[in-house]
Amino acid sequence: MKNVFLALVTVFSFAFAKAQTQVGDATLPNTMTIEGADLMLNGAGMREKVWIDLYAGGLYLKAKSKDANTIINADETMVMKLHIVSGLVSKEKMVEAVNDGFDASMRGNIAPLKDKIEKFKGFFNEEIVNGNVFDIAYIKGKGSVVYKNGKEVGVIEGMDFKKALFGIWLGKEPADKDLKKAMLGK
Repeated sequence: MKNVFLALVTVFSFAFAKAQTQVGDATLPNTMTIEGADLMLNGAGMREKVWIDLYAGGLYLKAKSKDANTIINADETMVMKLHIVSGLVSKEKMVEAVNDGFDASMRGNIAPLKDKIEKFKGFFNEEIVNGNVFDIAYIKGKGSVVYKNGKEVGVIEGMDFKKALFGIWLGKEPADKDLKKAMLGK
């Protein structure tokens, strides 16, 4: 009986471990459901700056894809999960990174989305600490939604904003080229 119990524990432990992906000090689920949409982890990697791990990033889609342009332009529910793994990520640093990201994604022409970008930056007003998890989602029919530790922070409507937002990580000038490759499963 003891051997059967140990075998079952081993099988369930293995199944549970396979349901997650380890990225540095962060553990990302291999699947997630948001607003009724079942999504799978397309790829995950670490955002680094000067050899310091800042956050683990995972891209969740309905179907796997390696095509960044298709993902950016898709009017489909998807999530960019950011699991903070460094105390160096603060609300001020996050807003600075958002500014730089939109500037790169939009090739310096942020004027058309200026008000939406300002609203988005407001979603990071509360202190950010090691272990926080942000789900930056695009939900078809609703817009771009930010969740912090599972709690909805705010929504911004429009595909124009979604394209610029996901372009931060997947565009021609991504925040981190290695992270982009990892999230595309390359």
